[in-house]
Amino acid sequence: MLAMFSAKTPAKAEPPPAKAGARRVSDALEGRADARRVEERPTLDVDARLTVSADEVFRAKDFAQMSAAELAEAKAAIRRLVSPDDRVVSRLFRSDGHGRRFDARRTLRASIRSGGDLILPRFDRPRTVLPPLVVIADISGSMSQYSRVMLHFMHAMSAERRVRAFLFGTRLTPITRQLARKDPDEAVAACSNLVRDWSGGTRIGAALEEFNRRWSRRVLSGGAIVLLVTDGLERDDMQRLAREVDRLHRSCRRLIWLNPLLRFDGFSARARGVRALLPHVDEFRSAHSLDSLADLCVALSRTRAGRDMEPRTWLKAGEAA
Repeated sequence: MLAMFSAKTPAKAEPPPAKAGARRVSDALEGRADARRVEERPTLDVDARLTVSADEVFRAKDFAQMSAAELAEAKAAIRRLVSPDDRVVSRLFRSDGHGRRFDARRTLRASIRSGGDLILPRFDRPRTVLPPLVVIADISGSMSQYSRVMLHFMHAMSAERRVRAFLFGTRLTPITRQLARKDPDEAVAACSNLVRDWSGGTRIGAALEEFNRRWSRRVLSGGAIVLLVTDGLERDDMQRLAREVDRLHRSCRRLIWLNPLLRFDGFSARARGVRALLPHVDEFRSAHSLDSLADLCVALSRTRAGRDMEPRTWLKAGEAA
């Protein structure tokens, strides 16, 4: 009886970990609750005719310099990016009344309905499809923040086309199944839990060699476009790196190298790994901000790169430096 009536302090239980996507739901509910409240706030008139737009500054800001709230806003903006329209002609055909190719099979099949008395010619045309996208991203210490944002970019692109994704540090890890989840936060969390060498060392040549040996014939069909996301700072055998990236270049339709180091104005192609990769890529672009990812979507819709994105330009500049 004395124990029952004595005062006790309840133990503080640790809150359960929040599920992926719960943050967005709570923010949406709080936004609705705040919308019901009518509060009088003082208005502040600012003359912004001679100032830079905040949206332009945000879109050009480096991912590594963004806060947690800015990164969340950047991920939402990535999901709103316009998917590139780079359709290619497929080997498959589709029926078309104004097509130029005579379809004998459909013509004979349609004539069976009338007993062969009426034969009307049928025509078809080649199908146009979006080529698959293969992303090989570096997750070493210097590339960790950019690779996480690229995971959201891969997830957004997978809504329109087939995307095959791989991460590498000291080993190559396929993450296509984990990236197929509907919720982007759950997909990125599943990819992070699968990879063991996140923010560690990097072996670009060994990762490309494993990809060429085990995965190239499986995922590089249908005119695939390969995005190689790395800074190119390799310390292993440069001959193997050049050999494997040359093999990868010959196996895909386009090889685009995304290097966040291009955000620096004084960047020069003087590192041995960078000079080993540049002769075997079609485009050399940056991937450090929202503007750079938007430019990438536009570049995927074109067949040729601009002069400032050609690898030969950077090689000549590196030799001159």
